[in-house]
Amino acid sequence: MGNEKEDLDSIDKIKKLVDLFYGKVREDTLIGPIFEQKIKGNWEKHLGKMYLFWQTVLLKEHTYYGSPFPPHAKLPIDKQHFERWLFLFQETLRENFFGEKATEALWRAAKMAEMFQIKIAYYQGRNMSPLS
Repeated sequence: MGNEKEDLDSIDKIKKLVDLFYGKVREDTLIGPIFEQKIKGNWEKHLGKMYLFWQTVLLKEHTYYGSPFPPHAKLPIDKQHFERWLFLFQETLRENFFGEKATEALWRAAKMAEMFQIKIAYYQGRNMSPLS
């Protein structure tokens, strides 16, 4: 049989989502090099942060303590990069997960992409940096 979809209801499922998604990101010719330039090969550390972030957001288990926007503020990214990021995230979710938490993850990712684009344009347009 094919890939059975799962409910996104535990930290193990969050880890699977993050690992599958960033596997796609790393192979993507548009956004993969940007991530690699920023992360500098330290994917384990980045993935660990993403596990905690999504665990906090979706499972309401407060394990992430940080501010997700500042590391993105000065990246050379625009609408096309966010569209690709969101496409890969949505594709990963739809291929592997179902249920209320998967739907929430889709919504939250879209809102994050929208907010980050607005904030990046604001700071870049004013040649400013956000407070970290």
